[in-house]
Amino acid sequence: MLARSVKMIKFENVSKIYENNVKALSDINIEIGMGEFVFLVGPSGSGKSTFIKMLLKEVEPTTGQVIVGSTNLSKLTRKQIPYFRRKVGMVFQDFRLIPNLSVYENVAFAMKVVEATPKEIRKRVPMVLSLVGLSHKYKMFPNELSGGEQQRVSLARAIVNNPSVLIADEPTGNLDPETAKEIMELLEDINRSGTTIVMATHAKDIIDSMKKRVIAIEKGSIVRDDRKGMYENEN
Repeated sequence: MLARSVKMIKFENVSKIYENNVKALSDINIEIGMGEFVFLVGPSGSGKSTFIKMLLKEVEPTTGQVIVGSTNLSKLTRKQIPYFRRKVGMVFQDFRLIPNLSVYENVAFAMKVVEATPKEIRKRVPMVLSLVGLSHKYKMFPNELSGGEQQRVSLARAIVNNPSVLIADEPTGNLDPETAKEIMELLEDINRSGTTIVMATHAKDIIDSMKKRVIAIEKGSIVRDDRKGMYENEN
């Protein structure tokens, strides 16, 4: 449990006001430890998306700072941003696979972007495809796969470069309950191997059954931060 005391994500006095004077986040102070699994919940328009975009430096805070690992994101130059993003895995609700690439090529593409050698790619891609249970479908294309299988490919792609943080934005949103459960088991496996996971979701059943840390955002403020939380406050 020692790792938890090492901070992986830190928001310090972070506020975000968009140009139309909409306050998306208001004085957020939060720390997420290395190896934690955190659910981010809140209604649409609560500030969840802004929170996630800040972790990827897609949105700049109006005030305050965001630190991921040892990197203060406000100090990154434009040239450094792509290198930083490679250390963060990302999984989306809509999979975002490249349709004309095979399963193997979709995952390998994420390694080519970071200029991995062909030898590294040949070694690592089969490993992660095996981890997500898709070794036998490596030649198939996204349109030949079920939704659950596409999300497995998306997960393999997100972890192939060994990110220290994995951000999952509604990863089970398009999946049936049984498939969603399988994807959550995979995420738990990835988390057990040491990756910090931040998952934005509306999936009450998943949150209530997993008993992980729950951070609830409403109207740009953190209204709840429970160590073994539920989707809704029990009070």
